[in-house]
Amino acid sequence: MAETAIYLYCIVHASKMPSAAGVPPGLPGATRPALSTLARSFRVVTASVPLEVYGSDTLEASLRNVPWVSDIAVAHERVVEHFTRATACTVIPMKLFTMFSSEELADAAMRPRLHEFQSIVRRIAGCEEWGVRITPRAAGGAESAGEMTRAASGTAFLAAKKAARDVARQSASAVAEAAEDAYRTLSAIARDVRRRGDIPEGATSPPLLDAAFLVPSTRRKRFTAAVTKVADSSDRISVTLTGPWPSYNFIDSGSNA
Repeated sequence: MAETAIYLYCIVHASKMPSAAGVPPGLPGATRPALSTLARSFRVVTASVPLEVYGSDTLEASLRNVPWVSDIAVAHERVVEHFTRATACTVIPMKLFTMFSSEELADAAMRPRLHEFQSIVRRIAGCEEWGVRITPRAAGGAESAGEMTRAASGTAFLAAKKAARDVARQSASAVAEAAEDAYRTLSAIARDVRRRGDIPEGATSPPLLDAAFLVPSTRRKRFTAAVTKVADSSDRISVTLTGPWPSYNFIDSGSNA
């Protein structure tokens, strides 16, 4: 029998054991995801994975294969989302490639964290994560450039150039203020928020706003309507909404609100 490891998808908090019926197959080569009891109301969703594929040496090389990693991430996410959609369940997603050499070691690692898991459940229960990214729309500068070209010379040229800079500064300030207004509006609806300041892959500059919002499911329509209103309120910004997602960004105690 090939050597295996225990792969951990998520922790599920529910008063009754959730059904595994219809659960996605999970990672390639793994056994079908199964539930077991960690403690009262806490269940773990795990599977056995072959070390010939997911062992440390093989995995280190595989992590350089971006399409493969993407496929694994999608398979992992589908399992987590399956239980997120289950009735009366609060799901604590685990990071990709959370593995243990045996079920006993997995249990020994998770049990000391029960108090932490209880705190997380209190924070995210009844909520879903939504991502909002706001970027500035490209502004045409042809008119200002044309005015400078037509300016005679000397003082007129410098005055036109200064006027163009002033307009650009005012526009940038207005766009930034629109993003901050949106942040305040959406934060008031959400239970919690995590604001990210890193530059997304492929971008040349940071977005005006890139944040994850923890939104009570009962406020979903209100939140999405507010995002739509933000998007329609200004032709200077572009708004992207993603979700709902499992609460990956809210399983720690930090807050950027």
